[in-house]
Amino acid sequence: MFYNAKNNNIKIGQNDIEYISFGKGNKNLIIIPGLGDGLRTVKGMAIPLALMYKKFAKEYTVYIFSRRNNLTNGFTTQDMAQDIAQAMNLLNISNADILGVSQGGMIAQCMAINNPEKVNKLVLAVTSSKSNEMINNVVGNWIQLAKKEDFKDIFIDTAEKSYSEKYLKKYRKYYNILWRVSKPKDYKRFIIQANSCLTHNVYDDLDKIKCPTLIIGGKQDSIVGANSSKEIADRISNSELYLYEDYGHAVYEEAKDFNGKILNYLKR
Repeated sequence: MFYNAKNNNIKIGQNDIEYISFGKGNKNLIIIPGLGDGLRTVKGMAIPLALMYKKFAKEYTVYIFSRRNNLTNGFTTQDMAQDIAQAMNLLNISNADILGVSQGGMIAQCMAINNPEKVNKLVLAVTSSKSNEMINNVVGNWIQLAKKEDFKDIFIDTAEKSYSEKYLKKYRKYYNILWRVSKPKDYKRFIIQANSCLTHNVYDDLDKIKCPTLIIGGKQDSIVGANSSKEIADRISNSELYLYEDYGHAVYEEAKDFNGKILNYLKR
């Protein structure tokens, strides 16, 4: 039931990581979520996430990893990638297909550059290889709001910059309910992860990624910008680029064919 979904925790040195697993396939797929992990980890989310990514459950055993608990100041996307590599070792996962979304895509890039033997195929969605003016402005503003513990404005600004106008027309009326029920307990974790987005820069090393790579972006992306996907594709020789015309940063939620497009690529 629910694709054998399980909530898990794994010890990494003196720290630990929340993760979920589901599916019964004989291949491994690792999904690395975005900056929202800084506000809420995957703990207790096994069933909702298994349903969200159910299309992969037949072909794969899927693992979705949060960042480690008790993040320390200065923790980078490189450090986060190394945690996942260690978790893979502990779980006897020698290699996997990897899907990274937004900040998760930044971490996935580090994985493919530093641990190429662990990555079969790579999917990078709505992400960037380095910070740019748009990311600096958007994420920098979120950091300032988090320091003031102003979650309402973080929530609204994230939604307005992520979703299409068609989607927002349906859900704006629920803002006052949604931001209250999803308010985090503290903001330190989010601020550390947000800062790691601003310092992320692997652009010059992207040509080290040799595995087959699918890059997905949204032409209306108001967080990382559509050009970020093109920059990545230009630097990875064995890559394909697909840009959704009418979607922005939340294309992974809005585009009905998003998971199917990825699965078809991975099965090729």
